[in-house]
Amino acid sequence: MKIISTLPFAAIAAGIVVPSTNDLKDRQDFLPTKESIASTVDSIKEDARHLASNVEDAVSYAGNKLDSFATTIQQAFEEETRYYRGHHHHPDTSNLTIYELISKSDYATKFFHLVNEHESLVKLLNSTKANYTVFVPTDEAFEHIPDHHDKKPSKEFVEGLLKYHVGLGFYPAGRILYTHTIPTALDEPWLGDRPQRLRIRIGLTGVRVNFYDKVVRANTFAKNGVIHAVDRILVPPPWIGRELTLFPSKFSTLLLAYEKTHFTDYIHHVEMKGATVFAPSNTAFDRLGPSANAFLFNSEKGLKYLKALLKYHVVANETLYSDHYYKRDQGDEEEVAGDGGDGVEAQGVKHYHVDLPSLLDEKSIAVDITSWRGFIDLKINGYIHVSVSDAVAKNGVVHVVDSVLLPHRKPGGDAEVDVEELKAMLAPFVEEAEDEWNEL
Repeated sequence: MKIISTLPFAAIAAGIVVPSTNDLKDRQDFLPTKESIASTVDSIKEDARHLASNVEDAVSYAGNKLDSFATTIQQAFEEETRYYRGHHHHPDTSNLTIYELISKSDYATKFFHLVNEHESLVKLLNSTKANYTVFVPTDEAFEHIPDHHDKKPSKEFVEGLLKYHVGLGFYPAGRILYTHTIPTALDEPWLGDRPQRLRIRIGLTGVRVNFYDKVVRANTFAKNGVIHAVDRILVPPPWIGRELTLFPSKFSTLLLAYEKTHFTDYIHHVEMKGATVFAPSNTAFDRLGPSANAFLFNSEKGLKYLKALLKYHVVANETLYSDHYYKRDQGDEEEVAGDGGDGVEAQGVKHYHVDLPSLLDEKSIAVDITSWRGFIDLKINGYIHVSVSDAVAKNGVVHVVDSVLLPHRKPGGDAEVDVEELKAMLAPFVEEAEDEWNEL
């Protein structure tokens, strides 16, 4: 049973489909009908029931471990009410700035030493013009760094690394319960000079940052924010392509597809500042079936269809996280279904819909994001659920899907794909498709 490993990502489904603006004939078409509103509310009710069912499964599976998890959740909710919704009021535990607190810490001496070498960080952590959330590595965290005395990192690299530990805004433990990504002080040129983000998840083992880093001490409050101690150093994320190669057991088929279609050469010629990649896992390709895979990978004709398929999984210049959206235009961004975000809300369940233009002739990918009290679910094209969301990268974000995205496929079409059906879906986007129609 896999519900516990996926519980932090949530298991609620979404069912709202927004029509394309190409189908709208006048302004009146933008207004929802009474029937569509009722349908939306019914869908969200079903989402909540789905979530409740999965939580019950989790309780049955987790046993005693869930008791401590429930206590953690309850404490976080109490903090949410006390700190976050109370206009970001800080407890009267410190009149010191974050910088001053770190300077007096007995567990962050190495981090403090690095901060002191960068005047911009000293100034930032002493500033009271805004609130910050700093994930401070303990001294023990530095023991995990390999010794490379002959290759000292540049001052610019270290400064960027330090900025990546500084979250913009006030995120005590209670607010983190509702948060999936946090913007940092590290502005990333490959995201259009927008803040690089941290991935946050709460689970049975506590709060994890970027999968590998664990919060070991939370809520040390300062007059300009809050400090959380972590057991690893947070390194700015790698490129999307590099990130995928780190997990061959998960993405070996996708990497083979990139190699056989020379997709990397193609993508390097696409101008991008930010990207959203829906990465099919090995399981996703298995679900296509042996006939479809044989056609796609083992014939010259099929490779053209495979390349078209890969294009449909990439969105250029738009970076959609589960709770934030960096749009194509510079400076244009918005919160999504998370706390305070845009979208539809009914009975505590929030829903956000967006159509993203893929590299396949801008054929759109429909994304529905549903959240409920910190749990979140992403559904693609109405029926494919994201299995792992918000894998942050230098140039965008990766969402893992366990079914290959297919344009024009109807919801529920998650079974094996017939080769002729596959050709019919992709033929409009493949060069010389007519000549290939009858070949296998």
